[in-house]
Amino acid sequence: MNVAIPTRHPDRPRAVPGGIRLSASLLGLGLPTSEQWRNLGEHLTVGDEPMDRLVEWMFAEGIDRTRPMFDRALAHGIDSVPDAPEPLRAFFVRIEAVPDWVDADLLRRGQRALRAGGADGMYVARDVSLLGGYQFSGFNKTLLRTGALEKGSNTRFAETNQWALDVIADGELIPHGVGYQSTIRVRLIHAFVRRHVSAMADWRADEWGLPVNQTDMAATLVGALIAPPLGAMGMGLLTAPADLDAIAHVTRYVGWLIGVDDEWLPHSFRDGIRVLYHTVTALSNPDESSKQLAMPMVNDPLKWHYRTIPGLRRRIARLQHLSITSGYLGPRAMRTLGLPAYVPPWYPLMRIPINLPRSVAALCLPGGRVRAAVRGARQQKAFLRTIIGDGEAKIGNSAAHVSSAA
Repeated sequence: MNVAIPTRHPDRPRAVPGGIRLSASLLGLGLPTSEQWRNLGEHLTVGDEPMDRLVEWMFAEGIDRTRPMFDRALAHGIDSVPDAPEPLRAFFVRIEAVPDWVDADLLRRGQRALRAGGADGMYVARDVSLLGGYQFSGFNKTLLRTGALEKGSNTRFAETNQWALDVIADGELIPHGVGYQSTIRVRLIHAFVRRHVSAMADWRADEWGLPVNQTDMAATLVGALIAPPLGAMGMGLLTAPADLDAIAHVTRYVGWLIGVDDEWLPHSFRDGIRVLYHTVTALSNPDESSKQLAMPMVNDPLKWHYRTIPGLRRRIARLQHLSITSGYLGPRAMRTLGLPAYVPPWYPLMRIPINLPRSVAALCLPGGRVRAAVRGARQQKAFLRTIIGDGEAKIGNSAAHVSSAA
């Protein structure tokens, strides 16, 4: 590939949060080579050609007619669509054919390990991966143009959380399973966003590249699935090395389903840390949009749903999640995001004496991993219920206007 690199790509790797840098150093991972660095920049201009081509066909033929066919194929298979048009058939025949490298047992093991992370694993996903990701100002440019501020971060995270629960549910990544459907649905939304935002008059492709490009998607993928178990170790949640590699296998298949090129898909947990480290050095470029998106999210717990003493529990929850963000991101990132420079990391420290013995028991006792996964899944579902109350986190709701305007 030899394309003009968008100007948002820096001349050299940027400094990254200490936790990621330390993990990369401990694993013997260096900064990107000059070739890898150029590749990161060039892929800011690359989207998801199979899905983008399908979406162009869907709009050309009429979205009102083609979207129901897409939804039917997604839920029941392409053979359930009578006389399926060739563009639709070609796309679904490809993704319904599970790659030879996919190991179903390894997927189940990785899903179980991610469920065992419980609520604390989801907290890391929210307070570190998602909130810290607002330092990626290039990605923020897309978010803001999809109405992120108007829709609200609480709704957006609830949908992300629901997607994660679908993906890590036991066995649900097989074709037509809940995790499979949710992931392909996210892939479709990404294509709608690329089409809609790139056509906006104020979109500066020479500076920002393509909306929802390969580099951004790779960072988002590993941030969502690789970073949480890594970060949860800081709260005493230990995961066996083989389980970490199984998590990487889940990440690789989810990435394949969601349209990320193979070169960005981790083949081991160590490889996942490499992708995370390299993408963060390229994308961490905060600006005013970082504060615009981060500051409202910090106050989202003040709207959460608690049955007893809600006012007090909401204030405690706000401080709890700030303590996680501060403990992992550090003062410089906190200031960049417009947040208090230092909040004592009391919650992560409080969890260590609880999580550590539980993790050791889960790893050592017969049936321990299964029991940990059951307990963790229960916590994760309860956390989602706290966020949305009696409502529903339907994937794509916050971007529904984009699909109609794309």
